[in-house]
Parts: sequence; structure tokens; C-alpha cells
Amino acid sequence: MTDTSRPRWFTETKDGHSQWYVDRFRTLAAEGADLLGEARFVDMLVERGSRILDAGCGAGRMAGALTAMGHTVWGLDADPVLIEAAEVDHPGPTYAVVDLSELTLADVGGEPVDLVVCAGNVMVFVAPGTERTVLENLCAVVRPGGRVVVGFRRDEAYPFEEYDADLADLAERGVARVEHRFATWHLDPFEADSDFAVTVLRVG
Repeated sequence: MTDTSRPRWFTETKDGHSQWYVDRFRTLAAEGADLLGEARFVDMLVERGSRILDAGCGAGRMAGALTAMGHTVWGLDADPVLIEAAEVDHPGPTYAVVDLSELTLADVGGEPVDLVVCAGNVMVFVAPGTERTVLENLCAVVRPGGRVVVGFRRDEAYPFEEYDADLADLAERGVARVEHRFATWHLDPFEADSDFAVTVLRVG
């Protein structure tokens, strides 16, 4: 039974938090901050013109960047405020409000994508008890041999130990296996005390 004591992102945060998040990244972009590290990481893993899902896309900065790089991109998020901002600030991808625990192929045009990226600490904001379901759903919309890239901080909401147990279960069932793990989007090596993990899964 799913534990619903910690609500999803857009219901657990204070009123106005989503707009604060949108404004924060608009300010960072205006100041010239480098906000494309994740997109560069993803781009090097796929062929030009690939089909990519940005799962938990927020206000669309990575989805927009990947589209500009020549890919076909879906940006999905559970927060309608963020999706509305994405459509304004980063037009081009196909955006929709979707709960990742209910993700299906229909949400990515009915055909498997080449890669899913789930960045921005999305995994610590999904409803508690749905983490393994979310990981399975991300893998289920990727073609055999494709990749799922997940990046999030060390957090008691979803400890790395629990995460690794879920990944081990996926590997045991032949769903996906861990191919690489880094401590940053710039390929710094992951250590036992790293406070962030970027994990690359190979599907099938």
C-alpha cells in the first residue's frame, strides 16, 4: 500500500513555491548562469535526432536545450504551473502534466524513446512508496538498449540505500542495469560519501 504521508511536489510545498522556482531560474538565466550541464550530459549519450523524455521537466530549461540540439523531446511534470512556464520560456518540446507513477507510452507519442532523463531531484519529490514504480515506468517507455539517466541528491526522503535496492531489483528482473554512476553532471567520480548521484541505466 502506498504511503501518502508526504504529498507530491505541488501539494507539499507552500503556496507560491512553484512560481518562486520559475522566477529563480529565469533570474539565473538572465544573469548568464550555466544551466545546461545536464543537457550536455544527455546529448553525448544519444545520436542526433533522438527521442528523449525529460521526466519531471520543471520549467523546461533542459527540454528546451535538448530540442535546440536537434532532438525530439517530451517534457512531463506533475506541476501545471511549471508546465505553463515551460511552454512560455522554452517552446518546442511537447509538454504535458503527467504523474510519473502513472506514466505510459501514450505520454511520449505511443512509441518508445531512446533516452529518459530524470534530473532536478525529482526522485525525492515523488509520492513516498512510488519510487520503484516510477523507475519501472521510466524504463518501460525506453526502447531496448536505450538509457535512463537519473540524478538526485542524497536525501532521507529516498535514501541511496533504498534506491540501490530498487535498482538491484530492476536488474534481477532484467528491466535495466546500472551502467555508470557519477557524483556530478560533469563526470566527477562517485564516492561512498558523495551527496549527489547521477546514475545511467541501460534498459533491457
